[in-house]
Parts: sequence; structure tokens; C-alpha cells
Amino acid sequence: MGLGPVWLPRTPSAPDAGTDDPRADRIARLDWDALVAEVAQCRACPLGETRRQAVFGVGHRHAEWLLVGEAPGAEEDARGEPFVGQAGKLLDNMLASIGLTRAGATPQSVFIANVLKCRPPGNRNPEPAEVARCEPFLRRQVELVKPKLVLVMGRFAAQALLGTDASIASLRGQVHRIEVAGRRVPVVVTYHPAYLLRNLADKAKSWADLCFAREVHARERPG
Repeated sequence: MGLGPVWLPRTPSAPDAGTDDPRADRIARLDWDALVAEVAQCRACPLGETRRQAVFGVGHRHAEWLLVGEAPGAEEDARGEPFVGQAGKLLDNMLASIGLTRAGATPQSVFIANVLKCRPPGNRNPEPAEVARCEPFLRRQVELVKPKLVLVMGRFAAQALLGTDASIASLRGQVHRIEVAGRRVPVVVTYHPAYLLRNLADKAKSWADLCFAREVHARERPG
């Protein structure tokens, strides 16, 4: 059984845990173009001063699948697009294996975003306060995309989105749900492509996760 419906709850260790982000209400009313501009100029945490550019996301803005990773790396920071380089190639191959793509605007097109929109220096792990600052952006992306399924890739993304400290192993193979704008959206958890490049034996598990996600998505589609 999956976790109850949650949405990016504040991590207790974050300095501003339990407080309201004064930007949240304004960000919640932004349309796509305004949201892109807001992310590009964001300086809400120190990452805004060390990045080359913010990485908003890429893909079909009304995709049925929304993929959520953790944070941009060096190549993403340079190009302004999530999941490029070897991890990006692996992700594209994974998507193609189940008939999906990040390109175009068709029923097979996905939207890809990260929990953090800016690269942590040295590709270190995201910090709770940084996740909290980026929360309104990801929330609004989910609201605007209106996906039928969210595929979460990586431990930090899964823990942030689901409000848990559980391991990937314990979260896989279940349908979790988040509540966004009155909708309960199914969430499936899998490994991050960068992790799979270092742990080839787990590619079979990731394939199983993709097949499971495809089944969940098929159940969510009307008719």
C-alpha cells in the first residue's frame, strides 16, 4: 500500500520548516511563461548565485507523464535542460523502450523536471532548505501539466515528493499518491539514471518499474 496523499511537506530539519513561503501564493497563480521567467530570475536560496542558469524543465506542457529528478548536474547547468549527457541518453532509451519521448507534443511525449531548479555546487546532495525554496515551482509545474502519472527518479526526489525518509527499495513497486489542486495523482518510484550507470545490475529493476508505471498509467486513463 502506498503512502497517503501528500505534497512536498516541509522537512523538519529545514531552517524554515513549518513556515509559509511568502512567494507561494503568487507562484501558484503564474501561467507557464510567467513561471519560466520566475524560475530564471529566482534568488530565493544561495544556489541562485552559483548556477550558470536555472533548469526549468523540458517536454510537453500537457503531458500525461511527468518525470521528476533530483537536481541539475554540470551539463544540465551549462545547457539549461534536465537529463543530458550519459544519464540523459539512458533516460531517453528507457522512455523509448515503453514508447515515450521527451520530444514533441503527442500522447507519447513526457514532461521532465527536477526538484531543484539550480545545480548544487559540486553536484552535492540537495539540502532541505533548498528543496523547500523550490517547492512552489514544482507544485505549480504539476498543477499546470495535470499529469495522469508522476514517475519519480532517485532517492532525494522520492523522499522530497512523498515526505518520507524511506529507501528506494522500500518505495518501489507501489502506487503512492500526491494531492495537487484537488486531484490525487499516482506516483511511481524508480532509480535515477545516473545511479543506473554506476549500478548496471539494477537496470532490470528499473525496467520492471517502468512496466509497472505503464500499467498504472493505463488504469488512470479514461475508457
